[in-house]
Amino acid sequence: MKKRSASKSLLFLACGILAATTSAQNTTAIPNPVLAFQGQEEVLRQGKTLVKFKFAIENRNSIPNELFAESPDLPPCGTNTRSARTWIDVFDQRGKRLNGFCAVKNRDGLSDIWFMLEPGAVPPSWVYIQMNDRKEQRVYKSNLAETTL
Repeated sequence: MKKRSASKSLLFLACGILAATTSAQNTTAIPNPVLAFQGQEEVLRQGKTLVKFKFAIENRNSIPNELFAESPDLPPCGTNTRSARTWIDVFDQRGKRLNGFCAVKNRDGLSDIWFMLEPGAVPPSWVYIQMNDRKEQRVYKSNLAETTL
């Protein structure tokens, strides 16, 4: 009888450890994005030359792809009814929105964050992004990143 009780106790203990481990894996904290300036280039858009300021999220491999799943159950982005669960907005240091992305398909898209200005326009000294997880109603805010190398 004592052996059976000990075996049951060990079984319950093992199940508890497994459940706790599985639960901990499912609640892994998502880090705030680390934004880094990648450079700038002139681009031609609709016959007009603009300066594109390019950024990447350095820790994108730590951000789960699930954040960018198509989410037709959430409000659309314009006419895009299959926009991503998480939308990304680029802001200057004062909070003025410079650009937005609502169709990033996976974390690889975090290597192509940008905003554009007309040539000769003075860019903001610093920018940051916010990733807005619309499903979980969570916001992940990056660091301030310079707009020059």
